[in-house]
Amino acid sequence: MTQTQEPQDVDLLVTGAKIVTLDKENRVIRDGAIAVDGNRIVWMGPTNEAGRYKGKTVINGNGRIILPGLIDAHFHTGQQLLRGKLQDIARGRPLKLPVWKNYLIPWESCLDPEDVYLSGLVAYSNMLQVGTTCFAEAGGPHPDEMGRAAMDVGIRGFIALSTIDQSETIGAEVPANMLMSHDEALERNVALVERWKSNGRVSAWLSLRQVIVCSPDLIRDIAAASRTLDVKIHTHLCEGSYEIDYTLEKFGKRPTEWLDQIGVLSHHLHCAHSVLLSPREVDLYERHRLSACHCGFNNYSIGSPRLIEMWRRGIDIGLGTDGPGAGGTLDIFQVAHVARVGQQAVNSAVYHEREPISAEELLKIGTQGGARALGIFDQVGSLEVGKKADFILCDTSMMDAAPLYDPLFIAASVLVGRDVETVVVDGKVVMKDRELQGIDAEAIKAKLKQRLPVITERFEKLVA
Repeated sequence: MTQTQEPQDVDLLVTGAKIVTLDKENRVIRDGAIAVDGNRIVWMGPTNEAGRYKGKTVINGNGRIILPGLIDAHFHTGQQLLRGKLQDIARGRPLKLPVWKNYLIPWESCLDPEDVYLSGLVAYSNMLQVGTTCFAEAGGPHPDEMGRAAMDVGIRGFIALSTIDQSETIGAEVPANMLMSHDEALERNVALVERWKSNGRVSAWLSLRQVIVCSPDLIRDIAAASRTLDVKIHTHLCEGSYEIDYTLEKFGKRPTEWLDQIGVLSHHLHCAHSVLLSPREVDLYERHRLSACHCGFNNYSIGSPRLIEMWRRGIDIGLGTDGPGAGGTLDIFQVAHVARVGQQAVNSAVYHEREPISAEELLKIGTQGGARALGIFDQVGSLEVGKKADFILCDTSMMDAAPLYDPLFIAASVLVGRDVETVVVDGKVVMKDRELQGIDAEAIKAKLKQRLPVITERFEKLVA
């Protein structure tokens, strides 16, 4: 900037931080600054060149690492208030299997619209506090209330409706209020997508809960709608052996092979878990550009997830928590750490490879991978000029980050959600110095204390 040039006004300027971009070159700017105008990054570079910008809001990033916001690519908003409840039940009696049909869907059936809104407020606030700036809802009750909560909290997300049109015989019967006719399921899914299509931060997807509880006609028609609307379908696929047995018995093929036979595989299909895949099914994922999500806290109890193979074959795969009803935490940093250990256990003994996948690569799966899987990598997932300003500032003042030779190593191997201090989503500061902005956390806790006994009593009667 010459002496005659005035600084350019921008909405937000962050200076003095170590910026881990996670771009193609893995650039790290050790004393870096980011300028944000509107909801986009307009400049990144050394702090000593940041004088060309004048921020309406200025954040001193000294002692902080800046990262792209983490992405939770498979989440159940309606199960947020289940954290620890199933474990509590299991201390008194064995849990019935499969858990999703005997407990998770029944829990969701007990939620009123305001309960889902409350679940969203708790969940999305929790996400921001651990560095997650975007989520993909798997499909739950009252999705418009999820969208309302996401807008109020300030997070980016994709909401979806729990979509079930048959109960089948495995596990408990699907509660009547969670079961729809084919026509109702299709109509409600399409209408949800249409209602949210003009919102720049929260959008809606189609959903199919699982092949066991969705009829072939509904699966075909939802797939056709996804092509017409050019929107993703969130589903669970190859999550359990019972699912494989079901499609083999009914249709003579494994789940992904059967979906291929009926012509529904495409890049619109987002498949959570994707654990028990045959080699041919992985080929189908690659050929049809399916996206997937690896939920590190529970996938390894199902089988040997082929995360490394899928990632290196270019399959769009991200990381997910599955909600606190599964692993307890919503911390994608921890999911990445668990996935690293899990992939070492699965691969190292077989291939005699000390480090089959690095912590840095897993951090990319939790950011770039999630963005690719959600179809928004042109917008988020790395820190680059022109992309949307979704990023987090993490404190490195604690002893576990010292000495700080390599910011990328610390970001990938040491940081966890509670190191996140400040969060920016869509160019807005939504958490500053661990304080959530624009929402009343104490009021949310008070409402939770009031409603939880009511919901729990309904649930316990239902599953007794």
